[in-house]
Amino acid sequence: MEPTSAVCTDFASCQARALRAHELLCAEYGAPFRFFSIKDPLSELISALLSHRTRNQESHRAYQQLRTDFPTWEEVRDAPTAAVEQAISACTWPEQKAPRIQAVLREISTRCGGPCDLSFLAEKPIPEARAWLESISGVGPKTSAATLLFSSLRLPAMPVDSHHHRVAQRLGLIGPKVGEGPAHKLLAALLPPEWDAQQVYDHHEALMFHGQKCCYFHSPACGRCVVLDQCPFGQARLGKPAAQNPA
Repeated sequence: MEPTSAVCTDFASCQARALRAHELLCAEYGAPFRFFSIKDPLSELISALLSHRTRNQESHRAYQQLRTDFPTWEEVRDAPTAAVEQAISACTWPEQKAPRIQAVLREISTRCGGPCDLSFLAEKPIPEARAWLESISGVGPKTSAATLLFSSLRLPAMPVDSHHHRVAQRLGLIGPKVGEGPAHKLLAALLPPEWDAQQVYDHHEALMFHGQKCCYFHSPACGRCVVLDQCPFGQARLGKPAAQNPA
């Protein structure tokens, strides 16, 4: 059985550990990172829904085919569900995602009184913008944050994917029983409130890259980890004494 992480006992030590990990991981993986998307927010929302539990290559293929078959989101909304399901067949669970996407588009159209590109979300404080999105059935914290940060809105809302979540747990920034959804609020609170979208994006990407390239789910490469001195999980796993100062 692998060791569990010692969770930070107070906010100051957690924040110090998070920011030190940010500094080291950004240096390791070459931040600042270039934003991978230039989609408008509605397009980013649909892309995020397609990406759930799907590899990037397959979700990208599904998105591109959907846009080829249906050039506007109104056409996707009003199309036969079977046709939408066929268009997104490259992603996982297209039979679930097709009706969900159409329901999301119908809900947004109803709220906006017609076609809506979600650009108005830029005028709202981030908590309000996220609450607006998350009040739509099927849209959770990760999707709302991705819509605001990854899209052309470029708002500093931080998504937490499975890699980011795993690294944060092993660093002891969140407890072992905190799921990905609740982790969003806890981990975002550790970031300085003045950070802009680029800094938040760099933080997310750096932790995600670390989960992909070093802090694996099975057999993490703790011996070459650049944040080992900040990581109680890695220290316990390698039998090293815990660091006295998280910063």
